[in-house]
Amino acid sequence: MKCRKCHCDNREGAKFCEECGARIEAGCPKCGSMVTAGKKFCGECGHHLTQETEKPAIDYGRPKSYTPPYLAKKILDHRNSIQGERKLLTVLFADVANYTSMAEKLDPEEVHQLMDGCFKILLDEIHRCEGTINQFTGDGVMAIFGAPVANEEHAQRACHAALSIQKALKGYSRSLKKFGLEFSMRIGLNSGMVVVGSIGDDLRMDYTAIGDTTNLASRMQCIADPGSIFVTDHTHKFARDFFEFESLGEIAVKGKESAQLAYRLLKAREVKTRIQAAELKGLTKFIGRKREIQVLKEAFDKACSGQGQVVGIVGEAGVGKSRLLFQIFSPG
Repeated sequence: MKCRKCHCDNREGAKFCEECGARIEAGCPKCGSMVTAGKKFCGECGHHLTQETEKPAIDYGRPKSYTPPYLAKKILDHRNSIQGERKLLTVLFADVANYTSMAEKLDPEEVHQLMDGCFKILLDEIHRCEGTINQFTGDGVMAIFGAPVANEEHAQRACHAALSIQKALKGYSRSLKKFGLEFSMRIGLNSGMVVVGSIGDDLRMDYTAIGDTTNLASRMQCIADPGSIFVTDHTHKFARDFFEFESLGEIAVKGKESAQLAYRLLKAREVKTRIQAAELKGLTKFIGRKREIQVLKEAFDKACSGQGQVVGIVGEAGVGKSRLLFQIFSPG
């Protein structure tokens, strides 16, 4: 059994990883839901997990062959509303450090085996954060977060994916000692506007980047140190409340007239939500909303007395929906 967290091999039937202690879970081949090791049926769709099924080979030229079914369905169900839209998203580029010299030392079959394992890690971690792999570059990938699956936390998801990739690659690198290699990847992130074009049945997507969005992400990857993650100032502004960064100052970037602010992504903070981030900075005094608070408290009291209640809070972005709930349910 292979651990999804550190990718180390474990004995058959192990419920926890013998390397990192994480619970061993696998993905249901039918719906993609997490399934605990040793179970016979998927708790989400009822698929018989012990049946021998022939796994189709991944074709890196066909996005549908490597995109999980649940994610493919999301993309295809919403593609008509996505096509032609301007989207603010985050682009991730990753490639293997010193790939050329590594390929020269190994047999082509060994290189293929090594890269297949690497791509498996990239696919798992990027899809887990609902990113979409737009293209394979031979020794790496380009992925986007925030389109075609819309998510306002695109920068945070991209950062989480990048950190998870680097963590998983440490375990993977240890398994490659037989080749005498130090295997590592460089990752670059940038956030910006794009226009999403057509999306085919095979999930191929055309898009146009605005303001050199993808190019700058690629440049960040090129200048990153092996095993590190470099991000632009644009991504840093979106994610700085949720992650720790090291400022690299202004860096000269090929193709750019002026130097670009860059940061090294270090680790995730304990902060999980925007309201938690705002609380750490200091919230402004809460004023008004007496009627809304009264309605919510009455519904809560009825629910506590055994009368089922459902309350929906609807409003434009930024009007204070999260703050209202925080004000009611926060301690004190």
